[in-house]
Amino acid sequence: MNKQKRTEIFTRLRDENPNPETELEYNSPFELLLAVALSAQATDVSVNKATRKLFPVANTPQAILDLGEDGLKEYIKTIGLFNSKAKNAIKMCDMLVTLHNSEVPQDRKALEALPGVGRKTANVVLNTAFRIPVMAVDTHIFRVSNRTKIAPGKNVDEVEDKLMRFVPKEFLMDAHHWLILHGRYTCVARKPKCGSCLIEDLCEFKDKTED
Repeated sequence: MNKQKRTEIFTRLRDENPNPETELEYNSPFELLLAVALSAQATDVSVNKATRKLFPVANTPQAILDLGEDGLKEYIKTIGLFNSKAKNAIKMCDMLVTLHNSEVPQDRKALEALPGVGRKTANVVLNTAFRIPVMAVDTHIFRVSNRTKIAPGKNVDEVEDKLMRFVPKEFLMDAHHWLILHGRYTCVARKPKCGSCLIEDLCEFKDKTED
């Protein structure tokens, strides 16, 4: 895929959705960090359902610590892997209070040092909360990048590296959200909705479907 095609793809995605946002509900960098950590192998819908009850009660590292692991579990028990997520969340909050004055660090290395926070989560927080042009590659972005040939790669690191190099700079800040939403609602896993896709004519996927 050439630069001209990529530019047209992102131009169309931007025209359709000029200000894309995460579907996770949050009001602070900490709320976003916790929500993203909780969303691993779970849906944004399930996380939002839990945090709508949790955040009015506890939405700071200290407040989560005050809840304790068992108290936190009561709020997040509807989310997959809630036991390990609660354990990691308590450890993460302890580190934020102890090492970062309860503030979410704006640094990937510091973020990735937090329990339950991997590269993808760190990149989501850096991009969404702090508006740093980085690329968080989840299953949707990995699939769309490979299917369309925008940035094909054998693993998430390879796809992330290619997206950072190939996505035109003017689109880099919001590309992460456009690709996720495109993968979630149009270029879906089992049968992509090619017939109603606004970039179908630019996409290089060979097995296009009619929907």
